[in-house]
Parts: sequence; structure tokens; C-alpha cells
Amino acid sequence: MLFFQLECSMSKLSRSILDKIRPASELEKQFGLGSSRSVQVVFTNGCFDILHKGHVTYLEEARNLGDLLIVGVNSDDSVRRLKGPERPLNSTQDRLEVLASLESVDYVTWFEEDTPIELIQKIRPDCLAKGGDWKIEQIVGSTEVMGWGGTVRSIPFVEGRSTTRLIEKARKKAT
Repeated sequence: MLFFQLECSMSKLSRSILDKIRPASELEKQFGLGSSRSVQVVFTNGCFDILHKGHVTYLEEARNLGDLLIVGVNSDDSVRRLKGPERPLNSTQDRLEVLASLESVDYVTWFEEDTPIELIQKIRPDCLAKGGDWKIEQIVGSTEVMGWGGTVRSIPFVEGRSTTRLIEKARKKAT
């Protein structure tokens, strides 16, 4: 009996997680130009190849900038172009599902391009957030978001936390 209850709980959890993963076209209809939204939408993006404390802290802080958080995830091909042929370590689908499981994340979508500019223009967030290694004027979409009256925030990093650092540490231990 306990196994059956656990299995039912897990399937409900899986459905609620999967419900957060939406194609850009759906998010554009729900939140983009011409939609009648009454919430402050925050948008951020990244590869999120290996989720770590720095990501979780950053996403929590981004979520606190508005009523809901949409995360744009680079597709596998996009990550390879940006990070090299050995990345990503986790597939787009896996990265989407892990991010969707976080309480701070309301919706997750993906993009094939190297930057999320098209996605930002479709969703038209009220706030655009990126990690602290980005100056506001360097953040892709900052000009557009500020142009329609939105804000752009650079959220400080958690020191010593990065995917690249984790991969390097794992490689050293493997040799």
C-alpha cells in the first residue's frame, strides 16, 4: 500500500514539474505583448548544466524581484557553441526538469540561439536578471527591457561556486 501511495505522489510531483516546462510560444501568449497580465514577470537565462548552490541562491534572489520567475535555458547545441564540444553534461530536457523542480522557478523554457534576445522580446519581462559577472549594460536584452519601462538587475554570485569549477574539480579527482 505504501509503495502505491508513494508512486501516486511521485507521478503528481512529476506532472506539476512538467507543467512548468513550456515552449516560448505559450509563454509569449500568456505574458507577451497584448496579454493582460497582472503580475510582475522576472526573466533570467543560462546553461544551468550542473545545478549548484550558486544557481539556487541566484534563482531565489531573482524570483524575489517580482511575482513570478521564468528561466530560459540554452539548448544543447547552444551550450556546445558557447562552452565547447564537451558540454553540456546534462541534456536540455534534464536541465529543464531539474530547474522546474525548484520552488523559486515558475516556468522554464528553452532557446536554440546563442542569446535569449528573441525570447526576451516575446515574453517582455518587467525585470531581467543575470548573475553578478555581468554588468547591466552587457546583459543581453537590457536595452530592450529598459526601453519598455522594465528593470535590469545583476545579482551577486555566491563566491567559489561555478559549474566550470565543479567540472575541473571532478576531472582532477578522476586522474
